[in-house]
Amino acid sequence: MTHKLIAPSILSADFGCLATEIGAVENAGADLIHVDVMDGHFVPNITVGPLVVDAVRKNTRLPIDCHLMIQNPQNSLADFIKAGANWVSVHVEEGYHLDRSINLIKDLGAKAGVAINPATPVESIFQVLPIIDYVVIITVKPGSGGQSFIGYCTDKLKKVSDVIRRQYPHILIQIDGGVKISNIKELSDNGAHVFVSGSGIFHTDDYGKTITQMKQLIGASANTQGGS
Repeated sequence: MTHKLIAPSILSADFGCLATEIGAVENAGADLIHVDVMDGHFVPNITVGPLVVDAVRKNTRLPIDCHLMIQNPQNSLADFIKAGANWVSVHVEEGYHLDRSINLIKDLGAKAGVAINPATPVESIFQVLPIIDYVVIITVKPGSGGQSFIGYCTDKLKKVSDVIRRQYPHILIQIDGGVKISNIKELSDNGAHVFVSGSGIFHTDDYGKTITQMKQLIGASANTQGGS
């Protein structure tokens, strides 16, 4: 049985005390630390770069999962992995030598993922399934935190899960956007393995209680940590 993993997104953390926030979710039972990287071009907002990833690396033992919402990601992959990223995903929509970027991520020693936006047909990722480690299904409008889950993405999850279960059972399916206690069980039941949650964790009063409840709902061990 594939482990189910909780990945708090620091996009919703208090950056004024980021080290404390990271330590708090690690102690609360998180399995990954998710970092959303935005360049102001591929998506409207600008967030963080390799320097912040390096700071996160110094403050956690957990694997760091970098979601690159940037143009020309192949130019920055080495910098993010050198800074401490263990998982790196690039967008199928970015479109520039996707297979080259995936293979470069793997050559540099990280897990390679492909992210897909809500309105992009799932068939666009099928060609690279043989060479990736995980799929990231974006379930909100990419580029900002705190949004509500887009309902039709559940059907996309089912479709991707069916293909992966039958042909590529080693691939993990990550859900990123609007994941909360209220919908995490349904997402798990429909095939998701990794659950990125920003406001669903960081905007709650008790991170430990929230993550424990999430793990109970998806059938994950409360003390399961580490997705390296």
